[in-house]
Amino acid sequence: MNLSILLNQLVNGLQSGSVFALVALGYSMVYGIIKLLNFAHGDIIMVGAYAAWMCMANFGLHPLLSAAAAVVVSTLVGMSIEKVAYSPLRSAPRLSLLITAIGISYLLENGFQLIFGSGAKNVAKYVAPLTSGPSLRLGTVQISFTALITIGTTLLSMVALTLLVKRTRLGKAMRAVSEDMGAAQLMGISLNRTISFTFAVGSALAGIASVLYICAYPQASPTMGSMLGLKAFVAAVLGGIGSIPGAMVGGFAIGIVEALVSAAGLSTWKDGVTFAILILVLLIKPTGFFGRRAIEKV
Repeated sequence: MNLSILLNQLVNGLQSGSVFALVALGYSMVYGIIKLLNFAHGDIIMVGAYAAWMCMANFGLHPLLSAAAAVVVSTLVGMSIEKVAYSPLRSAPRLSLLITAIGISYLLENGFQLIFGSGAKNVAKYVAPLTSGPSLRLGTVQISFTALITIGTTLLSMVALTLLVKRTRLGKAMRAVSEDMGAAQLMGISLNRTISFTFAVGSALAGIASVLYICAYPQASPTMGSMLGLKAFVAAVLGGIGSIPGAMVGGFAIGIVEALVSAAGLSTWKDGVTFAILILVLLIKPTGFFGRRAIEKV
């Protein structure tokens, strides 16, 4: 493998890793607040992709308006799932919440398959205005317009999310609930409002990821969010679940590792390598790169 191929694969890895990072941010935010592994989060991407396809193919909306609609629909679906499925089980054992999340995931996948069929919807001609733009050449490295937009959007999203969490009133409430839910409630913080806002932000990030994903891989299918969600979960664990910088670093790391494995001619092994990384992280450093060791009182 020469240097030019290696550098181009690194760019490809950063592009796919950007999508993993956006989804991992949603996992980390929800887990940080209510300690829930929301395995239905990956399917929010599928919902966003179908919303964008519907707006472009059936309603004739401009791709930018369709992208905005995908983010709005993803946000509303994520908040609805929290209100209908998770909120009534807030005081239940975590296992009940986990099983419910898996059930919601299968419900979304099979529901969309029943409505739209199992075949993938081709969106290449619809997203062309979003992907046709000037590329950037750095020596022998060619960075496509789609890669530039994907990486740039992800970095901007991380900065915006960090400012939201660190500087706003709702962000402070999120941090307080994450530290001690009981004490936060005694201080007058609304748990329902804070948790709903967390799901809204996480689902909006998934909606952005859905648009970026169909720009890079122009098709929508009922199961598209399943493997993507699992890899984003690995990224969240790798970076330290509950950590915003950790989710970003984990996403980029998984994307780069997969790209390098593919460049080595082992593309059929890239999924296996991803989950092997998960096992190694859990064995060696369960808290991930940026995670904090939790101490439980007994």
